[in-house]
Amino acid sequence: MTVDFAWGNAPKMRVAAIAWKGPWSERRIRAEFERLQRWARAERVRTGRWIFREPGEASWEVAIELRGTARARGSVRLRTVPAARVARVVFDPEEVAPRLVYHALSDWLKWRRKDKTIRGVGAPREVYAGNPWTDRRAWSRTEVQFVVRR
Repeated sequence: MTVDFAWGNAPKMRVAAIAWKGPWSERRIRAEFERLQRWARAERVRTGRWIFREPGEASWEVAIELRGTARARGSVRLRTVPAARVARVVFDPEEVAPRLVYHALSDWLKWRRKDKTIRGVGAPREVYAGNPWTDRRAWSRTEVQFVVRR
């Protein structure tokens, strides 16, 4: 499998999101994604991409793209993720270690900042085409994005 960095534009997305603070827990991340999925079914709204991000230290957010209208309820918040310029990598976590991808991409962006190709780098986010725990294709095409400012 070839893994390479690419510049791209991430489109604006309307998402349903749940955020929390605390220690890293894959069990919690999966549970919050499942809660969002149940909420979307109850609201009878179609879904798109699944997004996981760490907006701050020990702060987490899961989101699912909405394709339709819905109303926020409970801890589910609706928001718009603005369109942005991103540096991205698409890879299969079964073949390439995610920590290697994150390290390499952040190092590559550090050098792009140093040579003034970009002005700044935002927090990373993982984007999946569907549920990565049940959809093998979504898992094998994991996309890591860093929002960049030119």
